[in-house]
Amino acid sequence: METLTIDERMERIENLLLSQKTVLNLDEVAEFTGLSKSHLYKLTSTGRIPHYKPNGKYIFFDRVEIENWLKRNRQKTIDEIEAEAATYTTLKKRRV
Repeated sequence: METLTIDERMERIENLLLSQKTVLNLDEVAEFTGLSKSHLYKLTSTGRIPHYKPNGKYIFFDRVEIENWLKRNRQKTIDEIEAEAATYTTLKKRRV
């Protein structure tokens, strides 16, 4: 069994608690996404990331929306591309 230092255990506990929250502040989103706070400010000011400003000052984020935002523009695997190509060529041959 691996022995963890108190700092490592605290970090694990903080990460578990963060994953349970549904509404995140800017600092938590920066930690969650790995993006810098200045980059997040730029994304919010340009409307490129979903966020909320209930009183017009503090910025909040919905964790599920941030997860979905992070998963946009999925890249297909080679297997998926090859399967699509095979399907396309099979259907194309039938039409000719």
